[in-house]
Amino acid sequence: MGDPTGFMKHDRETPTRRPVPVRLLDWNEVYEPFPEDTLRTQASRCMDCGIPFCNSGCPLGNLIPDFNDLVYRGDWKEASERLHATNNFPEFTGRLCPAPCEGSCVLGIHEPPVTIKQVEIEIVERAFEEGWVTPVLPATKTGKSVAVVGSGPAGLAAAQQLTRAGHDVTVYERAERIGGLLRYGIPEFKMEKRIIDRRLEQMTAEGTVFRTGIEVGVDVSVAELRSSHDAIVLSGGATQWRDLPIPGRDAGGILQAMEFLPPANRVQMGDLDEHPVSAEGLDVVIIGGGDTGADCLGTVLRHGARSVKQLEIMPEPPGERGDNNPWPTWPMILRTPSAHEEAIETAGEDIREYAINTVEFEADDDGHVAALHTVRVERVIEDGRMRFDPIDGTQERLPAQLVLLAMGFTGPERSPLLEDLDVDLTDRGNVGRTDQWSTNVDGVFTCGDMGRGQSLIVWAIAEGRSCAASVDAHLMGSTSLPSPVAPTDQPLR
Repeated sequence: MGDPTGFMKHDRETPTRRPVPVRLLDWNEVYEPFPEDTLRTQASRCMDCGIPFCNSGCPLGNLIPDFNDLVYRGDWKEASERLHATNNFPEFTGRLCPAPCEGSCVLGIHEPPVTIKQVEIEIVERAFEEGWVTPVLPATKTGKSVAVVGSGPAGLAAAQQLTRAGHDVTVYERAERIGGLLRYGIPEFKMEKRIIDRRLEQMTAEGTVFRTGIEVGVDVSVAELRSSHDAIVLSGGATQWRDLPIPGRDAGGILQAMEFLPPANRVQMGDLDEHPVSAEGLDVVIIGGGDTGADCLGTVLRHGARSVKQLEIMPEPPGERGDNNPWPTWPMILRTPSAHEEAIETAGEDIREYAINTVEFEADDDGHVAALHTVRVERVIEDGRMRFDPIDGTQERLPAQLVLLAMGFTGPERSPLLEDLDVDLTDRGNVGRTDQWSTNVDGVFTCGDMGRGQSLIVWAIAEGRSCAASVDAHLMGSTSLPSPVAPTDQPLR
């Protein structure tokens, strides 16, 4: 490494977030610029650790010690080459990935880990600024045609890899714009949509064709798709949301997160004049403590909600790793994302409630939600199964005129596409696949959350790259495309 003792001389430092009162007035990304000298100092903390567990902690296999060293030395262009060698979209992962690489950083055993994620994002932003991100054109064309259904990170990664391999690739997206959850689920304050658009410009110049506003199985038949393409990649994501079927669920004002977040993004993109369900002046309760719940939280705060509570049925995570969560596993600890920082500063207290379950929705005379009835719970694990037992005497009533359900996703929607293709599903409801990413239907492959189940953006990109390699091998007999990961869930046998 450039400075083998850097980790002994420097503490971990991350970007400063803009002041809460300021950033709540806009939808821009929340972080201040990170000085180059500070970043190079942070890169110098990367140890000469012998076995870089960060590489294996990252599903993409990013060459993390390499690009840390190059940034420290000031060789930004070569750092960009190393980063893009394993990751099609580091500007996405640098903003949205929870950084499992940092969780497995060797320095993290006894010190705060290297700021890998920040180094990554600064490299790619420098690359765009300097004009180093240019179209990568195939050496030859194969004459083969591939349809990619779904334009989230998995579909985009597969499409870019297959286009660069020389195939004619068409991406089909049922929404009016490309990007999937990147476009419609992730709020602007976490990733401004210009970040997607500039990468799509590169992909279009490379030859990838994008067709929006087309739902395969409805607007275009499966038979037509199969007859006009030599292979199909299913990358539609796990968009079937988990519901909460309790008394009062049919009251008005109870929305799924993905009924609430897309209009907010459409407003910022100019596709809507105003949000159809504004949280302004309302008491809001968000059920679900994950990233999607945090996205809802930041959004309702910018709407001007009167009050917000976020409920999570699981116990509050510890502040440090427990004995059952050793390095290099992902640290299951309490974190305070930017949206929670905003809520805490606005409310003067933490708005998160743990170990609490909603048992009933109360409606007003007009049939609109007025309150939630909750009970505290105790987690019990018995015979390997988890349950949540109510605690007597802990019932509460929380006023709410808007309730957002952010409890995750259960797999792909049961759509005409899957029905007409007649692909097999796993016991979990995901699209089944072999160890070559293929379904039971010849020439049809799947990657990302549609086959894996709800997961991380870094896994989606890694699966898209690996699936592309299998499609290329299927069409050409062999492939030189990289395949960083193997399929999970329950492969077909």
